[in-house]
Amino acid sequence: QVQLVESGGGLVQAGGSLRLSCTVSGRTFSMYAMGWFRQGSGKEREFVAAISWNGGDTYHAESVKGRFTISRDNPKNTVYLQMNSLKPDDTAVYYCGRGPAYSRGAFQPRQYDYWGQGTQVTVSS
Repeated sequence: QVQLVESGGGLVQAGGSLRLSCTVSGRTFSMYAMGWFRQGSGKEREFVAAISWNGGDTYHAESVKGRFTISRDNPKNTVYLQMNSLKPDDTAVYYCGRGPAYSRGAFQPRQYDYWGQGTQVTVSS
């Protein structure tokens, strides 16, 4: 059973920064694309960022482009989301997910087979 454990969320003022981490169990982490999604209160889960299996390709939603950066460290089985210039609209529960094997990236929740438990990010104005 694959397990994903997120950390790094919290309360921050607008304009501040946070770095989310997602560590994945098992020996096959480097085979899979990974992604970050978020879900605000009363909203559907939305795509935030994705990274290819080897880290060579990254994708970011327009709403976070230039502020957020996804990266991965395959020897550490960990994917990161660096979030800068945070806004109140970024407030949500953030989830990491495991995407398709040997994929350049995936943008729909249905393309992900395992998810973490989520970590709350709250940005105050």
